Amino acid sequence: MTDTLSYAMRNVPRYTSYPTAPHFHSGVTSEIYADWLGNISDKDSLSLYLHVPYCRELCHYCGCHTKATRKDAPLLTYAKTLAQEIDLTVRHIHSAGKVRHIHWGGGTPSMLPRQSLIDLTGLLRVLFNVDEAVEHAMELDPRLVSADLADTLATIGINRASLGVQDFDTGVQKAIGRVQPYPVVKAASEHLRAAGIDALNFDLMYGLPGQNRKTILETVEKTLDLAPGRIALFGYAHVPWIRKHQNLIDVSLLPAAAERLELADVAREALLEAGYVSIGLDHFANPSDSMAVALADGSLKRNFQGYTTDQGEQLLGFGVSSIGKLTNGYIQNMPDVGGWRRAVEAGNLPVSKGLALSADDRLRGQIIEDLMTNYTSDLGQACKIHGMDLSDLSQSIGALRELEEDGLVEVNAQNTGSTRIDVTESGRPYVRLAAAAFDSYLAASMAEGKVRHSAAV
Repeated sequence: MTDTLSYAMRNVPRYTSYPTAPHFHSGVTSEIYADWLGNISDKDSLSLYLHVPYCRELCHYCGCHTKATRKDAPLLTYAKTLAQEIDLTVRHIHSAGKVRHIHWGGGTPSMLPRQSLIDLTGLLRVLFNVDEAVEHAMELDPRLVSADLADTLATIGINRASLGVQDFDTGVQKAIGRVQPYPVVKAASEHLRAAGIDALNFDLMYGLPGQNRKTILETVEKTLDLAPGRIALFGYAHVPWIRKHQNLIDVSLLPAAAERLELADVAREALLEAGYVSIGLDHFANPSDSMAVALADGSLKRNFQGYTTDQGEQLLGFGVSSIGKLTNGYIQNMPDVGGWRRAVEAGNLPVSKGLALSADDRLRGQIIEDLMTNYTSDLGQACKIHGMDLSDLSQSIGALRELEEDGLVEVNAQNTGSTRIDVTESGRPYVRLAAAAFDSYLAASMAEGKVRHSAAV
């Protein structure tokens, strides 16, 4: 029998997409993306993602594509180019359904000047058919949320806000370069609610330097005092080979593998005891929250923002490094502001790379999303939808044997000739390992040393 610690420390993707972003390539060009955009129809609902790669300062733990600036000039210029990219993209879309979801990420998108935010959201409503019930979300730095900003966000239609809390312990905050005392986060929450934005998400992290059982339980307790509707509990991914500024983290302060697993367990148990519903791998929600409802009715999704209620068939990404997903495949924008701006100003879609989806990719992507969201997948039904045969998955089914023997998954042959995969209650923290069994790219890429991933828990 394999011990749980061994499972927890295995390196596998987070599966916010399949195939995962490291497998995108330059063969997908702006011309190809333009063709894909032209295939969108009025039957396709849309989701829009806008990436703003600026913060006032860089936090040591951050894994996002962002840079620090204290000046407004780069933000004004960025907003202008972002508007140009949105307009350029829409020119390639002949028809489309309603926009169901808008998400601003970063970085700290609220750093854009007030008028830029008003102009950009106005442009979206002019160029797209935005649903009246659209979920319009933005990621925020609690330290920058004032009453005036909250009013601005309400003015532009933001109805869900995600606050990057991470941890409330002063020592941990100093170790990760993000000092924001509890009163600061409380004030931010109060400003947002006073402005009518009462759908709040808190992002917490475990595995940070200096964390221990006591500190993480105190963080959960203070989070519960502020009563966010959703809580994301992410494992810190120490990947300094990707994000060089993570070298500022003192690795001697990082919890050992067993401690990291304990931190995840105690935080999870405290949230469940408080009445939150466990959502997939790392999210929790009040039972009345739309995400808990989506889990119950089987409509929960997973994309580059993590678990989501977003039902848009086509995801359009705008801004530096943003990722979109259309029926045909994935595209990712250029990662540098200069190259992105020059492409847009030249009238070209600023595509850096992407991946056209094959039938096998679609099949495995559905299975992985099913496992990551609902902990179950009917392989035969998935094969039928994508025109594949169950025998195409025989190697993946075999790869589950170790997890099955240890009671983490159940592999059940059905009377219909299908096979059903169920992740057990004890296996749920390791669901990424079950998903990895269906990743046809993973073994070769890791063997070649091309891709490195974070720990499974």
